Amino acid sequence: MARSAAALTASQADDYEDDKDPFKVGDSIVYAAHGVGRVDRIGMEEIVGTTLEMIQISFPGNQMTLRIPLTKARKAGLRKIVTRDIVEKAMAIIKGKPHVSKGMWARRAVAYQEKINSGDLIQIAEVLRDLRRNVDSLDGSFSERKLFEAAQERFVSEVAVLENKDPTTVLQELTATMKAA
Repeated sequence: MARSAAALTASQADDYEDDKDPFKVGDSIVYAAHGVGRVDRIGMEEIVGTTLEMIQISFPGNQMTLRIPLTKARKAGLRKIVTRDIVEKAMAIIKGKPHVSKGMWARRAVAYQEKINSGDLIQIAEVLRDLRRNVDSLDGSFSERKLFEAAQERFVSEVAVLENKDPTTVLQELTATMKAA
């Protein structure tokens, strides 16, 4: 599962190789492992005697700043915010019937975490679809709830930036969609 998530993230990075100037200061972006952030600065920096063009990203949600060489940004999982078309596909997945796996929870939890960390909105939607059944009921575990909340936070934060809405509003819309499904 980890290989497929990594391959998907790498294929998404390949889609943008033709883009000569993919990121600009002030752009909202998604870093696969950390979610939605904002490009603060792009410029040359000297690190251990080597001059590299670096991109600095801040993640206000977890008060983190990250610097990545611009040439490695795509391969590290940095991408632009998804399009409305992808959000619609993700919403269709969320509305679908949950896939119930009979395997060990530990393995499923690792697979869900890998999907969340892939940064791919479609895979995050799959996690939301599969875990939503236990969120409101008492038979779900603490770790299930935590994975669901992590996926929900990633999904909501990206859609809120795309649609220029308050995350609370997006969360209410997502919750209504999941309850209707």
